[in-house]
Amino acid sequence: METIVLGGGCFWCTEAVFEKLDGIKDVISGYAGGEILNPTYKQICTGNTGHAEVIKITFDPAVISFTAVLDIFGDCHDPTTLNRQGADVGTQYRSTIMYLSDKQKELAIQWKEKLSKKLEDPVVTEIVAVPVFYSAEEYHQDYYRKNPNEGYCNFVIRPKLKKLNLE
Repeated sequence: METIVLGGGCFWCTEAVFEKLDGIKDVISGYAGGEILNPTYKQICTGNTGHAEVIKITFDPAVISFTAVLDIFGDCHDPTTLNRQGADVGTQYRSTIMYLSDKQKELAIQWKEKLSKKLEDPVVTEIVAVPVFYSAEEYHQDYYRKNPNEGYCNFVIRPKLKKLNLE
C-alpha cells in the first residue's frame, strides 16, 4: 500500500471522488500544513491556522498508480486557482500535494509540469513534504456517502462525480 495527502479545496468533494475508485483502500478527511496542534474545523475555517483541508489516501499501486491518482486529483479540482475552489476561498482551500517520498515528489513535479503545458492558466498546486496530518472530526468522514441528499452534496459533489463518470 502507498499513502499520499492531497488538498483540492473542500475535502468532502475530493473524498467523495477517491472513495469511488478501484484500488483506493482508505480516504480520511483532515487538516495538514498549519501552525497549531490538533486544529478543529472551526479554527480551520478562519483561514488563520495555515492548515489546508486535505485527504489522506491509502491505495494499492498494483491497481491504481500514483500518477493515475494525481491525474484524477487534477481532474476533480481546479489546480490553477490560488487559495480557492469555487465559492470556497482561503488558504485552507489551496491545491496541494503533500508527498511522503522522494519518488512521489519527483512524480508530482512531473505531473505539475505536464499539466501546466495542457492548461491555459498556470498550475499553482504546491508540492511539499507531508507535515503532520490531523484527522477531521467524525462528522466530516465519508460525508457524501452519509449525507447524499444534503444541499452541498446535491449541488456541488454530485455534479462533480457525474462529470468524472463516477456516478
